[in-house]
Amino acid sequence: MAARPAAARAVAGSRAFVPGFEPLALAFEQRLARALRERADGPARVGQALRWAALSPGKRVRPLLVLAACDAVGGAWRRALPAAVAVECVHAFSLVHDDLPAMDDDDYRRGRLTTHKKFGDALGVLAGDALLAFAFEELSRLSGEGVPAPRVVEAVRRLAHAAGALQLVGGQALDVAAEGKKPSARLVRDIHERKTGALFGAAIALGAIAGDADARTVDALEAAGRMAGLAFQIQDDLLNVSARSLRTLGKRPGTDAARGKATYPAAVGEARARRDAVGLLRSVRGALARRCARPERLLRLVDSLAKRER
Repeated sequence: MAARPAAARAVAGSRAFVPGFEPLALAFEQRLARALRERADGPARVGQALRWAALSPGKRVRPLLVLAACDAVGGAWRRALPAAVAVECVHAFSLVHDDLPAMDDDDYRRGRLTTHKKFGDALGVLAGDALLAFAFEELSRLSGEGVPAPRVVEAVRRLAHAAGALQLVGGQALDVAAEGKKPSARLVRDIHERKTGALFGAAIALGAIAGDADARTVDALEAAGRMAGLAFQIQDDLLNVSARSLRTLGKRPGTDAARGKATYPAAVGEARARRDAVGLLRSVRGALARRCARPERLLRLVDSLAKRER
């Protein structure tokens, strides 16, 4: 019960809170806070660093996608809470490592100091490592929610693939290698599909798995999620160009251009970037409407991606 006030404050302060998602968001925050408190402490302040990284007031798009996807295929969304925690921990790990001096060297994330600026570079590395490991410990808890063992194994496989060298980590490597170079649209798309699209796709796939969807539906929804992630990242690139303050964006605006990052607007121009994001989300909506028994909640969440301003 002690986690409830902190979780409720996290929901109230969430910068990407979607109207109508209060029950899902609150349940997720409670589950995440309790899991980190009970099973993710550690010596020498590593537990504090881990909680700083994971409990900061983020958009929570990925865990909400997990829960909404479970609901969309006809499942009970609470059954997917362990998968939602796992996906958010993978996301948090990637942000902690992205912010390190050897990577993007960011001082602020979500409107406050990045983990390595708060706790030092070493704990930044270690907290990210711990979050990745903790994600799979939590994902295994799907079995306690009644998800059959073969489905739990499939969920582990998909999330591990999305987080690994061929997807998220590979995208990070491509991103670092592309700094300071004139990016092509194909290269930027490849980076975004790996860094962001893969985890979006895994989030929706894991929700569908927890909701007992058949294999063809899981595959189709994962593909739609990858498109949604690409659109989300294009929008993120556009916001980095247009946002005027740290308070609005959650990190210093203009940092992508200052570091010579490979961004979609830099490759194709802002006008085409906006058109491409809209077109991608239109395709996502069509795919979700065709494959889901009750897609309304998931569609509302996807619509919020197109309208966000931070």
